[in-house]
Amino acid sequence: MAEDLSAEIGPDPSLLLVDDDEPFVKRLAKAMEKRGFAPETAESVAAGRAIALSRPPAYAVVDLRLEDGNGLDVVEALRERRPDCRIVVLTGYGAIATAVAAVKAGATDYLSKPADANDVTNALLSRNDALPDPSENPMSADRVRWEHIQRVYEMCDRNVSETARRLSMHRRTLQRILAKRSPK
Repeated sequence: MAEDLSAEIGPDPSLLLVDDDEPFVKRLAKAMEKRGFAPETAESVAAGRAIALSRPPAYAVVDLRLEDGNGLDVVEALRERRPDCRIVVLTGYGAIATAVAAVKAGATDYLSKPADANDVTNALLSRNDALPDPSENPMSADRVRWEHIQRVYEMCDRNVSETARRLSMHRRTLQRILAKRSPK
């Protein structure tokens, strides 16, 4: 049984969960409710933005890649309407470039999937500004390549054709790389 964290959460337990993986978002909503949050779910950028603009929550967990667009649009809407909102960006396509873009858009933390309710809760409630310990496992060459591609992709405002041109890569090849999960 999850512990009730109402004292740490504060007077406003509102939580917006935006993810297009319906079973995942339902499980996460149940787990977060047991911890003392008051979750509301959305499965698209449009629905997430509508909630963010009409009743901005104190906390939010937003998936980066959604069927109808980029979760950073929801993050920006939340920042606009409620600057004190604690936002965690969640993604199965973890990369340094997307983490940087998420933080620049206003996210307070960034987690790679699979993340469980404990990881999400810790990220939402973390007030610690200390730097994490350095990784014991440095990135592989494939991962460094992936990170570079993601950084250029973000610099080009997620424009595939421009990114492919700058990387001297065929556009279709780049699309295939971007569609895959990041290497370890």
